[in-house]
Amino acid sequence: MPIVVLVLARPPCRRCSMIQLTRLNNSQLAINSDLIKFVEEAPDTVLTLVNGEKVVVRETTVEVIERVRQFRRSILCASHSAMRLDGGDGSQSGTQEPPLPTTEG
Repeated sequence: MPIVVLVLARPPCRRCSMIQLTRLNNSQLAINSDLIKFVEEAPDTVLTLVNGEKVVVRETTVEVIERVRQFRRSILCASHSAMRLDGGDGSQSGTQEPPLPTTEG
């Protein structure tokens, strides 16, 4: 009998709802990645936010992009897992999905 393993991604915690970066003076900074307009290196990494504010950070452009990707991936995984748990249509019916069919040889 085959074994089916379902791995559910951990939803992002409330404290981790933003990407964590480091200012030039080594102080920690949390930025809402949806507010980043663009990232440039000149030679320091400068984030320009949609409101025009500029933030200089220690991380490289590649590192900032990767953190944004990881954050968005965690949201999509959590959303996908929630959809699988509630039946896939967004309504929480409270019913369980039928067991997966197995082939016995």
